[in-house]
Amino acid sequence: MSYQIFIDGQAGTTGLQVAERLSRHGDVSLITLADSERKSASARRDAFAAADAAILCLPDEAAIEAAHMAADLDVVLIDASTAHRTASDWVYGMAELSKAQRAEIASAKRIANPGCYPTGFLALIRPLRDAGLLDEDAQLSVPAVSGYTGGGKGLIEAFESKTAPVQFSYGHNLAHKHVPEMTKLAKLSNAPLFMPSVGDFPQGMLVHVPLFASQFTKSVTGAAIAEIYQSAYQDSQIISAYDACDMAPLYNGSFLAADHLADTDRLEIFTFTGQKDGQIWLTARLDNLGKGASGAAIQNMNIALGIDEITGLSV
Repeated sequence: MSYQIFIDGQAGTTGLQVAERLSRHGDVSLITLADSERKSASARRDAFAAADAAILCLPDEAAIEAAHMAADLDVVLIDASTAHRTASDWVYGMAELSKAQRAEIASAKRIANPGCYPTGFLALIRPLRDAGLLDEDAQLSVPAVSGYTGGGKGLIEAFESKTAPVQFSYGHNLAHKHVPEMTKLAKLSNAPLFMPSVGDFPQGMLVHVPLFASQFTKSVTGAAIAEIYQSAYQDSQIISAYDACDMAPLYNGSFLAADHLADTDRLEIFTFTGQKDGQIWLTARLDNLGKGASGAAIQNMNIALGIDEITGLSV
């Protein structure tokens, strides 16, 4: 069976990578609009009506408008924007979030694709919260770095023309749009201190969470934490967790390269401990446009349409 798929916003960075994955999918056909029709409300509504699933690769306000446009249609909507990620009437599209999440996605018509940074953060924190090792009022810091493609066409042009700094942090007002999503889906009462940055590489991401022994509800070792991740993701074909202090995946045995998973839809989890007792460094590595955006959208589409979860993905 061939499913009809519409990408609303196909010309953007995320939309282009969604289209690239669909081109090698095999079970879908892409509904395309002429350039002159891409902003036509009637043409877009017709495309939504003809589609089995539509992926919204739009700014927040435009995504809300598109969702209203398709409100009475029998189409699966997957929104890659921030607009619906904490909305109670949309299902959060991270299948690995909990044991029940995949089934919720499978029966949903409205799916909010996760953000790239939150995907890494939640992959690290939800298993610890669900295991009872972190309280809901835990105070967490999240330093992270992403490739510049996450910033859209303007930032891509700035980096590729060498007019952007080599690396910069941002979100210094401590009100980044990802924070509500990270707080709610990690089941936290305190917003994490999120410290994002962008580096001079196109695709890739490292999301770190440093923890001290005093932050856990009970005494726990790095090895035990790594085992929790391995148990949580043992059935996943996308997320893998390494043994504690496993240095084999590091470049030259020392460096954790942010762009190592570029052009894949995988996510890796690392647990590091050091000479000092009671310090644990957790890291999630992923492609900000893979599992962090376009790959996740295809994964959600597959689940919602009853297709094998990793079809069209690079894992």
